Amino acid sequence: MSETQNYVVRGARLLGGEVGDLCIRDGVFVREAPAGAHTVDADGLIALPGLVDLHTHLREPGREDAETVLTGTRAAAAGGFTAVHAMANTDPVADTAGVVEQVWRLGREAGYCDVRPVGAVTVGLGGQRLAELGAMADSAARVRVFSDDGHCVSDAALMRRALEYVKAFGGVIAQHAQEPRLTEGAQMNEGELSGLLGLRGWPAVAEEAIIARDVLLAAHTGSRLHVCHLSTAGSVEIVRWAKAKGYPVTAEVTPHHLLLTEELLRGYDPVYKVNPPLRTAADVEAVRAGLADGTIDAVATDHAPHPVEAKDCEWAVAAMGMLGLETALSVVQRTMVETGLLDWAGVADRMSARPARIGGLADHGRGLGLDAPAHLTLIDPGASRVIEAGALQSLSRNTPYAGMKLPGAVVATFLRGEPTVLDGRVVER
Repeated sequence: MSETQNYVVRGARLLGGEVGDLCIRDGVFVREAPAGAHTVDADGLIALPGLVDLHTHLREPGREDAETVLTGTRAAAAGGFTAVHAMANTDPVADTAGVVEQVWRLGREAGYCDVRPVGAVTVGLGGQRLAELGAMADSAARVRVFSDDGHCVSDAALMRRALEYVKAFGGVIAQHAQEPRLTEGAQMNEGELSGLLGLRGWPAVAEEAIIARDVLLAAHTGSRLHVCHLSTAGSVEIVRWAKAKGYPVTAEVTPHHLLLTEELLRGYDPVYKVNPPLRTAADVEAVRAGLADGTIDAVATDHAPHPVEAKDCEWAVAAMGMLGLETALSVVQRTMVETGLLDWAGVADRMSARPARIGGLADHGRGLGLDAPAHLTLIDPGASRVIEAGALQSLSRNTPYAGMKLPGAVVATFLRGEPTVLDGRVVER
């Protein structure tokens, strides 16, 4: 990191509301502009607190052909993020203190955003025995979120033990809700279209059954459950019911489940192959409503980079997943802000404050108030751009939005008062 500079951001619309200045000294927001501070003209721009992603795949260690911590955090900064949670399905799996500390240190060395590793729930993501949850929690990485993402903790007794274990240190189990027996060989959402296309269906109940079981386990243990990448109308209703009962349950939705539907699969393009699968238009409407009313707490990207050969192949053998970090805010603007479902303050809540709270990040998600760490995103809501896969910061190119025109553009991102993106360009370090 370069030597800390001081800044004055002039004329921004704070959380999309009143126009004001933001003064930054020694990495925090202060009342008055420091002498000699650099000025950033933010006329017409919206100031949001730095975004926090609960669900990012950085692939390092082991799959540096798809992404590295450096390239992934550059992509995060370009998307307005100042903190990301790096999922555990690396090689080796992040199921020990040593591996999570490695990922954490790589994030510090890159310097583009804070990287908080997510620890595996079970050894090797195998679903047989608990990983070293306490050791990861006590490590330098201070892991508080645990997930076997990509694999469901399908054993109810094991899931109960995991919830009980992390309760001791305020952790949370982030569940990939997919009943494996109901999704064997599944390729897309189960329904009329899957039959028409001849692809084995992935029923909504496979997600909903696990969520229903786990919210009851969370209530029984009094421990925190977080539902990863919720995608169906039924899942929204189950989480809404659990919250009404006061159960310690939170949930996230991805940008692609807010915008894209199964209809895109008619061309058998593997770029749209994802887990959970793209659902129906009715499901999209339901998850948007759930995010708007607070049933769904956060937008999480599930940024899943893959090398070209893993997607440029026939559908059946293609990898599941798509990029998300650099387009998330634009998708949320299109689906939630421009539709009137959320204002910009609501976006800040769902993409900064709540995910930081869920992930236990005390120095993120604190807003733009005095003495808060100067994590800041400036967005031009009037801009628009056609997404070009080759222009992305990610090492991979598997974006479902290639050629699509999306609103908004991140103009600047500040991490503890230092710009990682300025004038729309990632700052070289």
